[in-house]
Amino acid sequence: MMVVARRIEAATNEVRYEFGFEDRFDRILTIDPSTLEASVEDGDFNSAASAITAKIVDSWRSTGEFPARMLFAS
Repeated sequence: MMVVARRIEAATNEVRYEFGFEDRFDRILTIDPSTLEASVEDGDFNSAASAITAKIVDSWRSTGEFPARMLFAS
C-alpha cells in the first residue's frame, strides 16, 4: 500500500491534506493542531487514513511543522 498526501491548507485551527493511493488525491484529511485529532471528509477513517495520519503526526512531532507532502509505503 502506498498512500500520498499533500497539504492544502494550514490554518491555526486545522490542517487539511488531500490524500489517496499513489498520486490520486481523492480524499480530504483534517487534523486539529491543538489535539492532533484527525478526521476524513467522507467519514471513512480506514487504514490508509490512519497510516498517513500517523506519518504526518510523527513528522510534526519531530520538526514542529506539518509537512507539505507525506508518503506512506508498506
